Amino acid sequence: MQRNWFLGDLLAQLFDRPDQIRGKDDDRSITELCEALLSAEGEVSGFKLASTVLDRYRSLSDEDRVSFFQYLNEELDIDAEQVANVAGQYAKNRNIDAFNALSAAAEPRRQELLRRLNQPTGATQDLVAMRVDLLKLLKTHPDLRRTDFDFVHLLRSWFNRGFLVLKQISWDTPARILDKIVAYEAVHQISDLEDLRRRLYPPDRRCFAFFHPSMPDEPLIFVEVALTGTVPGSIDDVLSEERDPLEASLAKVAVFYSISNCQKGLAGISFGNLLIKQVVAELARDVPSVQTFVTLSPIPGFTRWLETQNDHEVHGQVANAILAGAAPSEDLRAMAARYLLTAKREDGVPVDPVARFHLGNGAEVHDVHTNADTSRNGMAQSYGTMVNYLYDLKLTEQNHEDFVVHSRIAASRLVQSLASAELITKPKETSA
Repeated sequence: MQRNWFLGDLLAQLFDRPDQIRGKDDDRSITELCEALLSAEGEVSGFKLASTVLDRYRSLSDEDRVSFFQYLNEELDIDAEQVANVAGQYAKNRNIDAFNALSAAAEPRRQELLRRLNQPTGATQDLVAMRVDLLKLLKTHPDLRRTDFDFVHLLRSWFNRGFLVLKQISWDTPARILDKIVAYEAVHQISDLEDLRRRLYPPDRRCFAFFHPSMPDEPLIFVEVALTGTVPGSIDDVLSEERDPLEASLAKVAVFYSISNCQKGLAGISFGNLLIKQVVAELARDVPSVQTFVTLSPIPGFTRWLETQNDHEVHGQVANAILAGAAPSEDLRAMAARYLLTAKREDGVPVDPVARFHLGNGAEVHDVHTNADTSRNGMAQSYGTMVNYLYDLKLTEQNHEDFVVHSRIAASRLVQSLASAELITKPKETSA
C-alpha cells in the first residue's frame, strides 16, 4: 500500500501538468477533498489532492476556516466507544492483531490527514501557517484544543533535533534571510541595516539559527552572541555604536543577549535548549579562549509583579517608590533578585517566563543589574533591570534536575544575598 502511494505521487510529479497537480478544476468542497485524500484515491493521487487542499485552504474566508477546523475536530476525531472495545480485547489477548487494532483506533483520523497533506514541496510551511490560524481560534473555540494537540504531536516529530540544521548568520548570509532576522528579532529591535551590521560583522559578534530542510529560508529560532572580556551588566554597552570591537581570540565570555523564536505556528515546540547547547559547543571549539557562558536577559514580568505588592508591608512601600522613580538603585536591584527567586506560580515555578526558560535549561541566576536597558521597552517591563543567567557546563544537568523535580532555583551567593538584603526604603509608620 505504501509502495503504491509513493509510485502514484512520483508519477504525478513527473507527468502531470502544474495546473493538474494543483487540481484547479476539482470542484469538490475542501472536506470532500480531505475525505478523498484519506481514501484509496489519496494513496494514488495523494500529491495532487494534498496540493489542492492546501490551495483551497488559503482561499477560505475566516468563517470557512472555522468550519474547516471544526470538521477536523469533530468528523476526524477518535471513536471513543471503538477505542474502549478494542482496548478491552487487547487487555484479554495481547497479540499483535489486537495491538494494531488498538493503535489504529486510538489515533484520530486528522493525524493521518495532516501527514498526507505534508507531501507537496512547501507543505510543511503551509501546515505551520495553518496552526497560526488555529491558535487564534482557541480562545473563542476551546474545544479545538483536541485538534491543536494533534498538530503539536506531529510538528514535534517533524521538527525534532535530527532534522534541524544549525547555521551561522553572517553579513554574507543571503539578504532574504537577513531581512527575516530583522523582522523576527523579538528582544532588542534592529533599527536598520547598519544596526544589523554591528551585530553580525565585527569579530566579537556571532549569530546562529536553526533551520529545517523543508523551510530552508525560514529561521526557526536564532540567538545573538557577544564575545566579551568580562560578564556585561548593560545591553546599552553591548549594543553601543561607539564600542571598540574585541578580537575574538581575546574574549573570555560568550554572552547570549537575544534569543528570538520566529515561527508562531511552532509555539509550544521548544528549540531554545537545543540551540544554546549546540552554540556553546560551536563556540567552545571555534573560540577556545571563552570559558564563561552567560546571558544578558530581560526581566519581563518584574514591573507587573511590583504592581501587585501593595499588600506586602515592606515590598509595597519599596514597590511604590520604584514605580514613582524614587527608590535607590540598591533597592531596585534587591527587589529584582527577590522577584526572580520568590515570585512563583501555583505550580511552584517562577512567574517570569525568561527565568523559567533558562532555569529549566540548567542555568543559575548569576547577577542582577540596574540601568542595564534604558530603552522604552526595558524601562516599561523592568525599570531598566536585567539579569545574567550563568551556564556552568559542569552544573547544568544537576541544576536542570533540581529545577524540574524540586522547583529549586539555582542562584549565586551574590543573588541570594541581594534577595535577603535589608532594604533602604522603610515602611511608613502609621498612627494607632
